[in-house]
Amino acid sequence: MQGRKIKLSVLMVLFTTSAAFCQTEALKSVVNNLAFYKQKKDLKFLSNSKKSVDSLFTTHADSVNIEKNVYRALVNSTILYVDSLNKLHQSEKLFPQTIELVDKLAGEKKIYRYQPEMDYIKRCLTNVYIRKAFVYIRKSDFINALRLFENAKKYAPSYKQLKVYIAYSNSKLGNLQVAAKNYASLVNNDSTKAEYVEAAAYIYKAIGDTSTALEMIKKGRSFLPNDKSLLLDEANILNNRKDYKALEPLLPSLLDVNTNRADVAFVAANCYDHLNKYDKAESLYLRSIELNSTAYDPIFNLGLLYFKQGLEKREKDNTQNMARAVQWLEKANEISPNDTNCLQVLQMVYTQTGNLNQLNNINNKLKQLTNQ
Repeated sequence: MQGRKIKLSVLMVLFTTSAAFCQTEALKSVVNNLAFYKQKKDLKFLSNSKKSVDSLFTTHADSVNIEKNVYRALVNSTILYVDSLNKLHQSEKLFPQTIELVDKLAGEKKIYRYQPEMDYIKRCLTNVYIRKAFVYIRKSDFINALRLFENAKKYAPSYKQLKVYIAYSNSKLGNLQVAAKNYASLVNNDSTKAEYVEAAAYIYKAIGDTSTALEMIKKGRSFLPNDKSLLLDEANILNNRKDYKALEPLLPSLLDVNTNRADVAFVAANCYDHLNKYDKAESLYLRSIELNSTAYDPIFNLGLLYFKQGLEKREKDNTQNMARAVQWLEKANEISPNDTNCLQVLQMVYTQTGNLNQLNNINNKLKQLTNQ
């Protein structure tokens, strides 16, 4: 099964300077320039806004004024978010200085008065962190990318996509348990995405925990019951575990949504075969062969099925089934002439049918292969 790839894209939020932000007369120029930028999309207004807010800091009292510092952080974070190419020629220190200022403001007792402003600031800084992290992603530097994604999470702890980025980076760094848990945490309601489920299941399988992988897929299917890929994933795990009893109830839906897939028809046939439901197995082996006439497994399994039936049934049916077994097993041998399993079954079939010439040929072939 080819899982869907996790799509990584930089988060973008709309520039939403709100007139609802409260401000004093001294800050009017700052806010007006931000509003002009929103209307005109001209960076000069952001530059004017920064000059205005910086001019307000002349004394120690200014440096500890919460409102002025909030608006300095607001202007700085806006510039950092909007001016990604640094056309305003801001210092490289602007980002760390703004982070330090915002973290300090977060500890102020009266900061609750500026919740809309702080929410906006945090959204901007989250975007900046993510954008910087993606620069490292493109360089395959997942250590620094992860560090920046984790920093972004401080400002947007509930943003689900960040968990995807963090999980992706951890998986690239080999931190598979951490990556799996991050993906798994996203599978918790009907708004989850199938690629998150598949990513979590894939990693659990990679570390050998197929039970948790299966549990994750079942949980995902409870939220996404119509997802074809998750249905196939569950069927594949059950088939690989040879849990045919658990697989059987999935087969009607699986076949219904994969009508032209030879591999799916083969999985279903093999399941029914192991459950001794030979009529269904025969029909599905034939469908799989019809869809892919060069595939070895369904042809060999069909020959083996007829051989088993020939051994079990009365003499009349025995002859017919043995003839069919020979037909399909010889065809399988043509596709894979050195497959010892097929040769050994043919050896038994020719013994049963008394075909000594072919039996001698098979015996010689097996001797050649075992002497290599």
